[in-house]
Amino acid sequence: MAPGTLTRKPRSRRFRLRDIFNPVMRLLVALYDGIINIVDFIMHPLQDRVGVRGMAYVFVLPNLLVFGIFILLPMLLNFYYAFTGGPNLFPQDRPFVGTENLQTLFTCQNFFDPNSCQEDIFWRAVWNTLVYVVFQVGVMVVLALLTALALNRRIVLRGFFRSVFFYPVLLSPVVVALIWRWILQQDGLLNALIVALGGEKVAFLVNAQWAQFWVIVISIWAQMGFFTLILLAGLQAIPPELYEASSIDGATGWQTFWSVTLPMLMPTLFVVLVLSLIRAVQVFDQVYAFTGGGPGTATLYMVQYIYKTAFSDQTNQYGLASAASLVMAACLLVLTGLQLRAGRRGEYS
Repeated sequence: MAPGTLTRKPRSRRFRLRDIFNPVMRLLVALYDGIINIVDFIMHPLQDRVGVRGMAYVFVLPNLLVFGIFILLPMLLNFYYAFTGGPNLFPQDRPFVGTENLQTLFTCQNFFDPNSCQEDIFWRAVWNTLVYVVFQVGVMVVLALLTALALNRRIVLRGFFRSVFFYPVLLSPVVVALIWRWILQQDGLLNALIVALGGEKVAFLVNAQWAQFWVIVISIWAQMGFFTLILLAGLQAIPPELYEASSIDGATGWQTFWSVTLPMLMPTLFVVLVLSLIRAVQVFDQVYAFTGGGPGTATLYMVQYIYKTAFSDQTNQYGLASAASLVMAACLLVLTGLQLRAGRRGEYS
């Protein structure tokens, strides 16, 4: 090399994203082709054997297996257990007793007085559930309707408020119960606020009336957003021409509500009512984490009675718990029938 000539250093290769992207994509494409070949190797002979129509049953079969193992089989076992007795868990060790468990539940001198019943705790749970359903469903449906009407109007930050009302629905019922338990306990946030304002602490979770009240309030707070959303969808489905015609006729807002909004919303409102009834009858996890059924049996409801009778008592009365679940299933069957009827009425209306 002649003196004075400049030497150029070899330039290092710059990192490029496609140097990683291209091999990864080739690997994914090869993997996809391999999976397709395997599926075709299995499914093509199967289709030749069962036919095109039979392939529909092949694809549905996994879901049917899951449904049969985890839903249908437990239902059949529960029905069998309702007519057997004894503390043994396995079916072959349980003697057949006929309708003895149902007779135990319905042996009562006065159904309005649980103390006169042979299984008094069952009827306390029944009446607690009935009171809970009436107040929780009644108040929640009214509040959900009022909230839906407000959120259907052109208000500032309407999207934000819709999200706020729906947010509690996204929370786990156990999380909701634990949060409210922290707020309402003896040294909780609400009692701290009451003391700061000059009052005395209130035993919200020890007093039976307060416990029943807060169970209903918390369930309304946690579930109202779901039913508000359904009613809001029903309101938005009402043709605006009806409101224009009502305005031209000189109807007031109250008259428009009774003559246009409520009749058109009635199918949706009935579905909301039935769904909320079914959900209220099945209440368990939120109340179990919040009060555990107490104080005493003040917040003991049907599902918790079934769970407690089968798994929490020393006697392990599986037959009695199964019989109680059949009674509750009959109630849910009636409510489900009403829901289906309302859905068909809505389709043809």
